[in-house]
Parts: sequence; C-alpha cells; structure tokens
Amino acid sequence: MSLILYSHPFSSYCQKALVAFYEKDLPFEQRMLESEGAMAELRALWPFGQFPVLKDGDRHFAETSIIIERLDQLEPATPMIPSDPDLALEVRFMDRVFDNHIQAHQQRLIYNALRPEADRDPLADADARKKLEIAYAWLDAVMADRKWAAGEVFTLADCGAAPGLLYAHWTHAIPKDHVHLWAYRRRLLARPSYARALDEARPYRSYFPLGAPDED
Repeated sequence: MSLILYSHPFSSYCQKALVAFYEKDLPFEQRMLESEGAMAELRALWPFGQFPVLKDGDRHFAETSIIIERLDQLEPATPMIPSDPDLALEVRFMDRVFDNHIQAHQQRLIYNALRPEADRDPLADADARKKLEIAYAWLDAVMADRKWAAGEVFTLADCGAAPGLLYAHWTHAIPKDHVHLWAYRRRLLARPSYARALDEARPYRSYFPLGAPDED
C-alpha cells in the first residue's frame, strides 16, 4: 500500500486528515505543499487546488471527510465512522457542523483579514462572528453530556473539531462561560493524535495573520 498525502501541517483540513492517519497508525508519505512542484502535482490530480488530496495508487481522493472514509476502508480496525447506522449518521452530522459552522466562518474572518484594509468587508466580518457565537453556544449545550462529538467514541467528527476549534478560538474567542465546549476543546488538544499534528504545525505559526496565542 502506497499512500501519498498532499498537505501542509498548518492547514486545519490537513490536520483533520492527519489525525485520522495517526489514530489508525497508517503509514503514508506526506508531500509537503511548499514547492511549485508539489502544488503542480496536486493540481494535476485536483484542478481546484484545494488540499489535502490523498493519492492511493492509481486513485486519488479529495475533500477531507472523503479521505477519512477511504482510510476506514483501508484500515477498518480503528473506525472513524461507526458501523452502527444511527451513530454513523450522528458522526456525519457533527462533522458537517464543524466544517460548515466552525471552520467555514473562521476562514471567512481570516480571508477578510488578509485583504488590503480598503477591501475588507465589515458586514461579512460581523456576520461570521455572530454565526460563530451561535455555533459556540449550540455546541456548548450539545457537549454537556458527551465526551466526544458524537458520544463516547472518538470519530471523524472529532478529527475536524480539533483544528476547527483551535483556530476558531484564535480568530474569535470562545466565551469562558461555555464550560462544556472548553472542556471538550481541552480533551481534543490532549488527544495524542492531535497533539502530534499540532506540534508538527508549530514551526508555521507565524503564518497566522491575527497572531497565534502562546497558550496552545
């Protein structure tokens, strides 16, 4: 089996895939997207240029959740999506929550901050912050009686929640009174698979346009 992951360690979606690799202890080659050659290879596989992309022999897989589902096919002993259909549905639902209601709005704020000041959109910025606050409050209530995103087992949803909540808090702070969400975030940071991915990303913290805090 020859798996090549086109990725960058500071990318939240790449971290999401890396967590699944580390949870499964699957060997792979990481093709770092720090050269024109690597990016050209990625675009030949996926012309949209988004990453990560997984090359698996003659096949390739884009979109991180799909990549992780592929890893489940290759190494089913540590499933990121449970076999129970109802629990699997909850896992996929929570995965979409973290991608669409945490990461998407966090990235809107980052993209706005990267624009020249004259081109920034204050209304879009305010809307993204409002939606993050709604998501934080909703997640705090959900996590009141859960260890992990979908219950007692670490899954696909947690792979995305870890980098999602890390960067979201850096971008728009999670209120301190959301104690259940904060406890969940601490568990994610302590998970060995994510701690490893986070350590690999530390040399690139200067890339974060709003300034990365020291406490994480």
